[in-house]
Amino acid sequence: MVTTYTIASGKGGTGKTTLSVNLGTALAALGKETFIMDADMGMANMGIILGLENVPVTLHEVLAGKAKVSEAIYEGPEGVKVVPSGISLQGFQNAEPERLRDVMKEIINHCEILIMDAPAGISRDGVVPLAIADEVILVINPELSSMIDALKTKILTELIGGKVKGFILNRATFENTDVSVKKIQEVLDLEILGLIPEDPNVRRSAAYRQPIIIRYPDSPASVEIKKIAAQIAGVEFEKGKEVRKNDDKFLDKLARSLTKGGD
Repeated sequence: MVTTYTIASGKGGTGKTTLSVNLGTALAALGKETFIMDADMGMANMGIILGLENVPVTLHEVLAGKAKVSEAIYEGPEGVKVVPSGISLQGFQNAEPERLRDVMKEIINHCEILIMDAPAGISRDGVVPLAIADEVILVINPELSSMIDALKTKILTELIGGKVKGFILNRATFENTDVSVKKIQEVLDLEILGLIPEDPNVRRSAAYRQPIIIRYPDSPASVEIKKIAAQIAGVEFEKGKEVRKNDDKFLDKLARSLTKGGD
């Protein structure tokens, strides 16, 4: 059975695209036939993250009716299949977001899991990925504005007949937490799927055009992303020997502080 997920956020800068790439890579590493598709056609950062910004055919050409879906599929780390959008503004203007459903229908014939990176905010091209996925996962930063924007995205998703699976709290630190996990759960009435700490290795891995779970597999953010992937894949998370004990202590302490604070 194929499951499709849309990774969404109410505002930009939450780390949504980086999470989509790493989560898809982690699922592929677990042996799941996984596709990741850049449905954020205006920003199109997925290809840049993976060094695919200059490929000849992208989702833009497919949605403009100028290429087949098979021509826009590229091999990524751990065997994850990538469907990037182009960086050309003209290509974006020619693309028809309504065709995304047809693209998805073709892709799911070849995979077990499809992850779509949706545009941030509420826009015409952003509504389609929210509607066509089996489940939407919201990415939130520990800030009041991020929580409020996520609530708007949740309401919109449900209005158009979509389903929100839960949320991931990303880029969490002891200092920048305006709201607690408990408060977010109460406001959104959603389950937390994972808590990913702020990790300088995210930016370092981006400089190498590699997912953090590949470049720095033992880093705190990598461990948490792999835990979320295992949960989605329905397998038990196996902590690698490379994970340091001090990382575990840090994550436990961070989780406790976010659960207790902000009431």
